[in-house]
Amino acid sequence: MEKAVRRIGVFTSGGDAPGMNAAIRAVVRTSLHMGIECVGIRRGYHGLINGDFTKLTFESVSDLSRRGGTMLYSARSEEFKTPAGQERAVATCKMLGLDALVGIGGDGTFSGLLCLAKRGLSVVGIPGTIDNDIACSSYTIGYDTACNTALESIDKLRDTMQSHERCSVVEVMGRHAGWLAGSAALASLTGCGPDLVYLPETDFDMDRFLSDVKAVYDKTGKCMVAVSEGIHYADGTFVSEAKTSATDGFGHAQLGGLASLLAQVVKEKTGAKVRGIELSLLQRCGAHLASETDIEEAVMSGKAAVENAVNGITDKMVGFERSYEDGQYVCKTKLLPLTDVANTEKKVPIEWINAAHNGVEKPFIDYVLPLIQGEPKLPKEDSLPRFAKLKKVLVK
Repeated sequence: MEKAVRRIGVFTSGGDAPGMNAAIRAVVRTSLHMGIECVGIRRGYHGLINGDFTKLTFESVSDLSRRGGTMLYSARSEEFKTPAGQERAVATCKMLGLDALVGIGGDGTFSGLLCLAKRGLSVVGIPGTIDNDIACSSYTIGYDTACNTALESIDKLRDTMQSHERCSVVEVMGRHAGWLAGSAALASLTGCGPDLVYLPETDFDMDRFLSDVKAVYDKTGKCMVAVSEGIHYADGTFVSEAKTSATDGFGHAQLGGLASLLAQVVKEKTGAKVRGIELSLLQRCGAHLASETDIEEAVMSGKAAVENAVNGITDKMVGFERSYEDGQYVCKTKLLPLTDVANTEKKVPIEWINAAHNGVEKPFIDYVLPLIQGEPKLPKEDSLPRFAKLKKVLVK
């Protein structure tokens, strides 16, 4: 007989993504409606190790779904990589009396959940990352909102670029997968998108890049380029590594500065007026730009995570499977083994990238377009966004 679930924990880990709060709210409300207590673990695995938690109620998640980022915060944890750190995390779960744990994040988050599962905890994952690079799932929470943010930014940049007859190089997030940079091409449907798009799925050639930019600039007097931060040369070296030798919390090369580097090269080689723009953390924000699709599917996944945990399901991720019914986009949840998604990346199919490796083909556009449909109304007071505030409540 399956063990009764009386208390569920939920946390977010890794980079924050729009829609995480909607998923948290769904986990909390679904749990409470089923008579199950819900505990929020703050600051991811760091909080799990150090006992940083709060009791979540209907009130604490009110109006939360329209807020960007994550109310539970996020942090890196070097200690969790060690067996001792993982044992401390398990001890916290036992101390709190958690019968199941829901983790929202990317592939690194799921690797952590697997470590906890091996130590006897019941775990379920929800894919939340703007990179859209989780294997086996058609989509990840936060991706389409990040697309909307990038599209609006590029639309505004296009206007000022045309006014000053200059080139612009826009750097978009994406280390190994170019889903975000590729989405910038959607703006081309209305005539305001980038002229050139470069993704990390193909090798970058500086000479070809300069030739592409010069051809557009000579013809139109302006040129807009969108590039993934992770574009690399044929030997695997990141183009941006020439700008920095820093590393992130996982020991990976700290990317950034690519736009200014390429802008400088274009200026030196062509003499064109050029600006480098790095969207950086702006892509993680913008609840007011969230698509209704993102919110709805975040809620769907949170509800499914709790229902499956109550039914004794563990070591799974709630993924998304898209289809079309009567010509309309439809998305349903599906359960995927954590072993299939942990530390595995989904990349843009090569056949969706054009032969010149400086743009995307129609199948990519067809994939992204349904995701950005619908604009939710952001609750406001005095024309300012109304946000929920997390209260500290003692967990007994």
